[in-house]
Amino acid sequence: MIPPSIHPYRVEPGRLEHAALLPAIELAAATLFPADVLPEHLFDDSTPVSEFEDAAREERLLVALDGGGTPVGFAFLDVLDGQAHLEELDVLPEHGRRGLGRALVEATAQWARQRGHTAVTLTTFRNVPWNAPFYRSAGFEEMATSEIGIELAEIIQAEIDGGLEPSNRVAMRRRLD
Repeated sequence: MIPPSIHPYRVEPGRLEHAALLPAIELAAATLFPADVLPEHLFDDSTPVSEFEDAAREERLLVALDGGGTPVGFAFLDVLDGQAHLEELDVLPEHGRRGLGRALVEATAQWARQRGHTAVTLTTFRNVPWNAPFYRSAGFEEMATSEIGIELAEIIQAEIDGGLEPSNRVAMRRRLD
């Protein structure tokens, strides 16, 4: 895989040694959200390092690295309903607005294509500017309820059960050429 580069940053497959650094990125990125969007516990909870390690071993993790090789962002990937799924994408706020999110999205699309997937799905916040509007600009479209598969529906239900407001959530899909 030859992931996108944005000088002095680069995007590449995540490695085991990156895993321990990713929860801090996740928590820092959460601070950008308004308090009324995220349940309070999500400002303190992060993905366990072991899940990032599993994703690295299974080649389901992409990282954005700064010029010194330190992770400053990541895309955590999965496969749901037979299609690639972008579980989470985070960038350290101090490295934001430099194209890293878009580079991670494009690397995700490349990852999916290389594995024979015809689409990438995700769930996100409908009205947060760096969520659904950003993903629309990257080629994602809102999915109708009838288009949502069983596994994606389970993710959406888990998000709701975890305290996210259903009216603020949207499932999106980017079809791959």
